[in-house]
Amino acid sequence: MAQPPSKSISDAFGWKLVWLHSEAPHPAGLRRHQSGDVKALLRLYADDVKFVLPGNNSWAGEFHGKEAVASWLRRFHEAGLKVQPHEIVVGGPPWNTTVCIRITDRATDAGGNVIYENRAVLFGKIRWGKITFYEVYEDTERVAALDAYLAGPVVRRNGLNEAPRLREGGGYGA
Repeated sequence: MAQPPSKSISDAFGWKLVWLHSEAPHPAGLRRHQSGDVKALLRLYADDVKFVLPGNNSWAGEFHGKEAVASWLRRFHEAGLKVQPHEIVVGGPPWNTTVCIRITDRATDAGGNVIYENRAVLFGKIRWGKITFYEVYEDTERVAALDAYLAGPVVRRNGLNEAPRLREGGGYGA
């Protein structure tokens, strides 16, 4: 029977992608990520990194190279998005490590109200401690709804414009 990856592989390589997108297990990495320190985050990427976010919204695309990923990450931080990991799976040798992370990402308004929440799975590849590829699988309709929210008031009620609100159970509406 195959043995699971050693703790040392998980510690040395698996946490790299987590450091980018989570609240654990690396507190210093979290502080850099949550504070929007994109420059520090880019040290984790290979120069030729490829990031994929499927969908039909302004966040979607294929981003090649550190600068393209940096632009996306800066926008992520400017929108106030935060990520909470729930489960991490790591496997493979240091030259071909696979990482899967189940997360929830969310954003709140100035009053602390949740304006966006989504579940996702990040699939990544790491080579010798550098992220070479990752793709995020999430509910793209919720991402499109976030676009609508960030675009500004879109709902008219009692003669006033209001931004869409997160409905109980997910999604946005009046």
